Amino acid sequence: MTDQADPDQTDMGPVFDGVKIGRPATGALLAEGYRTMEDLPENLDVLLPIHGVGPKAVRLLAEARGTRP
Repeated sequence: MTDQADPDQTDMGPVFDGVKIGRPATGALLAEGYRTMEDLPENLDVLLPIHGVGPKAVRLLAEARGTRP
């Protein structure tokens, strides 16, 4: 048996494409296939049902994008 980390359990850090949104939100967005700010939907509120993404993360992403949620 090897001691390799499970890629699904690897800590992705608190920063998503330069925006500090927290570890849970970053990991959740990456797990859903979002890699950059450009990958995110226009309406960021649709991210709220994703486990780990909360209102604060959506607000921070909107501020970084220059829009309001």
